[in-house]
Amino acid sequence: MSLLDSLNWRYATKKMNGEAVPQHIVDNIIEAAYLAPTSSGLQPFRIIQITSKELKEKIQPIAFNQSQITDASHVLVFAAWDNYTTERIENVFNHTAKERELAPDFFNDYKNRLINLYTPRTAQENFEHTARQAYIGFGLAIAAAAENKVDATPMEGFNNQELDELLNLPAQGLKSVTILPLGYRDTENDWLVGMKKVRTPKEEFVISMN
Repeated sequence: MSLLDSLNWRYATKKMNGEAVPQHIVDNIIEAAYLAPTSSGLQPFRIIQITSKELKEKIQPIAFNQSQITDASHVLVFAAWDNYTTERIENVFNHTAKERELAPDFFNDYKNRLINLYTPRTAQENFEHTARQAYIGFGLAIAAAAENKVDATPMEGFNNQELDELLNLPAQGLKSVTILPLGYRDTENDWLVGMKKVRTPKEEFVISMN
């Protein structure tokens, strides 16, 4: 299928059948998020991959008892840096210089501009920025799932603080942003299967300035 065919095929699956998604396909979906563009290439988010039945059962009440959490084969939690720090920014550019076999100080001017831009801001301002970067990867993961004929349910409906505590994210300098259960649709019990995909009329959605 083309990307547009895949996006027309997908929908926010309401009921999954519990069938396991092969790990190599999940790896491809994660790879799409891993390759996502991010501001200044900082990649300020991480993906927590959950397959444990026990852990999914603990997450379900935090996610307002949505059944997709426990019916899914895999649950991906997108978590963003809780702040930009000098150390985090330096680590990214040091790694990039090493991988590209460049001089250690190659990125110094640009790196220092970013440090001077981000570090004076509040942690909340910086988290809002890192969360927006996580959403880029989140969107690509959704598209990659559709291309692999894997159903996914994008979720913001959960208690972020409780999930952070359950997954010990503060100790890792992370805060949860979104959840993406992956699995296969239960065609017999999902009320949304087969319903027409509806979007805002395109003449309203696209604003042309010629």
